[in-house]
Amino acid sequence: MAREVSGRGGYDAAVVGAGHNGLVAAASLARAGLRVLVLERRDRVGGCADTSELAPGVRGPTLAHSVERLSPRVVEELDLGRYGFAAVEPPVSVFAPHPDGSAVVLERDLQATVGRLRGRSRRDAEALPPFDRRVRALASFVRHLHAAVPPDLGRPGRQDLLTLLRLGRALRRLGPRAARELLRVLPMAVADLVEEAFEDDALRAVIALPGVLLTSMGPRSAGTAAVLLAAAADAGAGALGRVAVPLGGPGALARALEEAARSHGAEVRTGAEVVAVTTDGERATGVALATGEEVRAGAVLSAVDPRRTLLELVDPSVLGPTLRWRAEHIRATGSVAKVNLALRGLPRFPAAGEEGQRLLRGRILLAPDLRAVERAARACLQGRLPDRPVLEATVPTLSDPSLAPEGGHVLSVLVQYVPYRLREGEWDRQREALGDLALGLLEECAPGLSSLVTARQVLTPVDLERGYGLTGGHPLHAEPGLDQFFAWRPLLGQASYRLAVRGLYLCGAGAHPGGGVTGWPGRNAARVVLADLRRR
Repeated sequence: MAREVSGRGGYDAAVVGAGHNGLVAAASLARAGLRVLVLERRDRVGGCADTSELAPGVRGPTLAHSVERLSPRVVEELDLGRYGFAAVEPPVSVFAPHPDGSAVVLERDLQATVGRLRGRSRRDAEALPPFDRRVRALASFVRHLHAAVPPDLGRPGRQDLLTLLRLGRALRRLGPRAARELLRVLPMAVADLVEEAFEDDALRAVIALPGVLLTSMGPRSAGTAAVLLAAAADAGAGALGRVAVPLGGPGALARALEEAARSHGAEVRTGAEVVAVTTDGERATGVALATGEEVRAGAVLSAVDPRRTLLELVDPSVLGPTLRWRAEHIRATGSVAKVNLALRGLPRFPAAGEEGQRLLRGRILLAPDLRAVERAARACLQGRLPDRPVLEATVPTLSDPSLAPEGGHVLSVLVQYVPYRLREGEWDRQREALGDLALGLLEECAPGLSSLVTARQVLTPVDLERGYGLTGGHPLHAEPGLDQFFAWRPLLGQASYRLAVRGLYLCGAGAHPGGGVTGWPGRNAARVVLADLRRR
């Protein structure tokens, strides 16, 4: 039976935000026997991992459109299949068409991809297998990092020293040559990493893109090779990547997590906006809601981003001026927008040839080469909307026809390098222009696409901030640069999921190991909370 640590009517833990990480943390704590309350501002759970209605009978992913990075440990421990979660993995990972009718295709099968590359570059075909082995080897160590609670480097305790010892052993298992390579690669720009291996710039762009996707960094930015390794570590697919389309859309994952949490006794309340973390001296005692209600809890876990948590939910007098200043400088300016299209039929990409639907089941990338990606990144950094932003699209209805009426389809498009603030005007005046730009770029590779569109939804970075509470519209809650990586995420001294206020924890994407639909921050934070409660 769960114990009440905060008096009559209190909870063992209150979780602020019902995104997927908040739900993972809540389900994990409830599974351990704690009395848990989840509070969500919106009218349903899921956050950015949601499925929204685009038109009557047509549903599409709100932001996240694949779940291949979801931790298998989370799926197994919470038995999500029991609650209806399932995903389809297409055989093609990436289809990158060009207006001239050519395309780069990455299959899940390495040898099939090598066969395709021989027609473009025999040298690249021979280089891919050793490059893939190298990425897998280095990513194996990053997987250990993701499962670890970052140590407090300023005041390491016994558990911190044990963590460092385990990571040292994992590094030693790589062997001296791979260990040296890991230390060389982590701070590299992903462009430099792929240029060492491949000669075809179109292939380089496709391989490098996971190192910058959902970030504000360009392929020439230091540390983007580490982001690539993190993506490979989560997906477990080496350099080729993989796609996992959730049946029912990403919202089905959120519903499965909600059901898992409820099945273990957690309470989930939507339409409940948390406006403050209540404290008694230097300890969190619960949360205050917009309605004036106060909820007492022995531990408070925030699944919202670290800037919002520290600057808006915690009393400034408790936080102190130094930490508040540091929190204000967490880099969290997003550069991602979303365009969702409801279609009356499947678009035709001439570059797909006779393979048609098969190639469209994975990711569709519009990133012609590294130079184009870097130009788009620099334009965004200057506050300008690029002429040719990078696009990543999926057609989830090919794997899950239930998302649209018979014959209809959904095209889910991430638009990369869209500035949070435009110099020439606010997003409310530019939203539809962004939708037109994305549609025009897609039409270059899929002629006639515009005639198939029956409805569209455009979400700018400002919309993501307003609707989903993402400071700066950043889907990863904080930029995954080297200065916000592992023991520095979100801040040095605040990286072990424990924040400056005792009893307050960070369990969202702003915590280690970062964003994407992984569940790692929620799972790791729950482990820390349980360990702390056992020590009381």
